[in-house]
Amino acid sequence: MVTARKLFGTDGVRGVTNLEPMTAETAVRLGRALAYLCGRNSPGRQRIVIGRDTRWSGDMLEAALAAGVCSAGLDAALVGILPTPAIAFLTRSTGAGAGAVISASHNPFQDNGIKFFTPGGFKLPDEVEEEIEGLVLSGNACSAQPTGDDIGRVSSIEDAASRYKESLKACLSGHSPLAGLKIVVDCAHGAAYRVGPELLRELGATVVAMGVRPDGTNINSRCGAVHPEGLQQAVRAEKAQLGIALDGDADRAIFVDETGMVVDGDEVLAMVAAEMLQRGTLKHATVVATIMSNIGLDMALRERGAQLVRVQVGDRYVVEEMLRGGYNLGGEQSGHLVFFDRSTTGDGLVTALALATMMLERGRPLSELKRVMTKFPKVLLNVLVARRAELDSLTKVRQMIDRVRAELGDRGRVVVRYSGTEPLARVMVEGEDLSRVQTNAEDIAAAIRAELGDGSRQRLPGSGAGRGEL
Repeated sequence: MVTARKLFGTDGVRGVTNLEPMTAETAVRLGRALAYLCGRNSPGRQRIVIGRDTRWSGDMLEAALAAGVCSAGLDAALVGILPTPAIAFLTRSTGAGAGAVISASHNPFQDNGIKFFTPGGFKLPDEVEEEIEGLVLSGNACSAQPTGDDIGRVSSIEDAASRYKESLKACLSGHSPLAGLKIVVDCAHGAAYRVGPELLRELGATVVAMGVRPDGTNINSRCGAVHPEGLQQAVRAEKAQLGIALDGDADRAIFVDETGMVVDGDEVLAMVAAEMLQRGTLKHATVVATIMSNIGLDMALRERGAQLVRVQVGDRYVVEEMLRGGYNLGGEQSGHLVFFDRSTTGDGLVTALALATMMLERGRPLSELKRVMTKFPKVLLNVLVARRAELDSLTKVRQMIDRVRAELGDRGRVVVRYSGTEPLARVMVEGEDLSRVQTNAEDIAAAIRAELGDGSRQRLPGSGAGRGEL
């Protein structure tokens, strides 16, 4: 069982910059710990690839992380501002000992984060993150201090962006495979603000670029995958065939069809899976997604003889299950999609290229292609609770969930879980009838309050127990 952790969350270390754990001092210690593990597992001089997004604090944390790496005797190879998946690619393709990304993804600019990749370009498993955390908190990451020419050096990979773009182009065939498409891309003033529009133009598309003027403070501000409203308006105004909304580190994308309607990760998974099934390239006829994906995705796959395997929330868990089962397509409703035939991690640009080429090859607009899946109504409720207890031990809650599941049958879903950071029980119900789904969700929420107390009246710290789901 994974123990409670003080530094690492579901996607690396993250927080408000200059407050623990996102301080320069902790970044130095994280660099030392990562370098220590790399040196222990593969002796000899190695380098660690470090990239970042456009946040104001990126310079400071990049310098601190690189200093930690060099103080432990490894070299730091800086690539500057590039998407998270570019760091994964460069780590793997250059034979680096590890990769590090300084980004807080879709969070506001005052936050930042640090996440790591293995030499193979995968996010670190929980047990390795726990080991790094232990080294950082104990101060044992660098007991031997190298001196002289054993100290690491900092260098730059000047052609990093070009290498990454060429790797994406290799996924496609033809001189101008996107010729004829007009695309609006919103880069969220983030890590893909240069490489995203450049790639699409070099592939022959007519591109209208938004969110490409980062000032260090405007990343994700009323733009990008979290706020696609501006993109919707632009697609309609420009009469574009496709809109692409990336998040701050460009590892995920949300799309907009030619009518201005948002297309989420579940719908893209359904479209891509249907295409891969037809071509015979969807391994084991299986897609991996999380417990938050819409039941409509299950139905769409089932109708085509495929299945959906669900895991807990987090793209890293999607990847782990894909590796375990030998699957090659997975993702999250939020737009993190993983194509193992093309990348080792979520990549918004890889997803965009897959969708754009599908539109051109099929000769059909996105609004038609997405009809492969019908989304079921969903209700999400956050219930503030006064205490926590193992969900299986709550008789009234268990009985109510069983009743709702019996009523919904195989045409609906119920997920109840605790928040990992707040005194909240999260209730999700999906079904065919919105009003009935709303009532079902409220009934479960009432049962939770009856057994755990109403946290809106008495805010008590949670016990930390019962972090699973029903």
